[in-house]
Amino acid sequence: MGNIINRAGVLIVSAALLAGCGETEPPASDTVATAQPEQAPPESSAVEEDVAPLIVELSTHVSLRTDRRLMVEGESNLPDGTQVRIIVEREISRVRWQARTQVEGGLFSAGPFGSGSGLPDGGYDVRVDVSEGSVQPVAVQAIIGHNGQHLAGELVSQSRHGLGQVATYSRRFLVGSEPRRTRDQVEVLESPGR
Repeated sequence: MGNIINRAGVLIVSAALLAGCGETEPPASDTVATAQPEQAPPESSAVEEDVAPLIVELSTHVSLRTDRRLMVEGESNLPDGTQVRIIVEREISRVRWQARTQVEGGLFSAGPFGSGSGLPDGGYDVRVDVSEGSVQPVAVQAIIGHNGQHLAGELVSQSRHGLGQVATYSRRFLVGSEPRRTRDQVEVLESPGR
């Protein structure tokens, strides 16, 4: 019986202590007031909304060097420092070469592409991929957006990896001295010196 009374006394003291702890908490209205500023949108998001869309323009010029390796030069209206990847792929074998470069003064270039023995005659694709906004320099992100959300135009699409919008440009060309029969509008590159 003494154990029951002791246990009951401990329970009463514990309940009193718990009730006393509640008195030191701030009133519920103070909690709501401090949470309110956190819900306000940050000022930077209002600034980003005012950025005009950038209609992406890209073009390339390919040239065959005397060693039958390919150089790719291009123009773009993307901001200086924009990171791009250039890929050259042979249509028949799907062998590809790639290089990373950046836009400077509206221009970019990369190469030479191809093996040491040069590119064999045939069809090739050249593609320019604008890297995701999140990996671009901060100055570029200020213009195109962290997720590329300010990019616009026919070259712009959603990233395959869900990292926002990206831009991709591609064109086809043929290497060789004899034009091939094709219905496509393609540029034919002849070997220099022939």
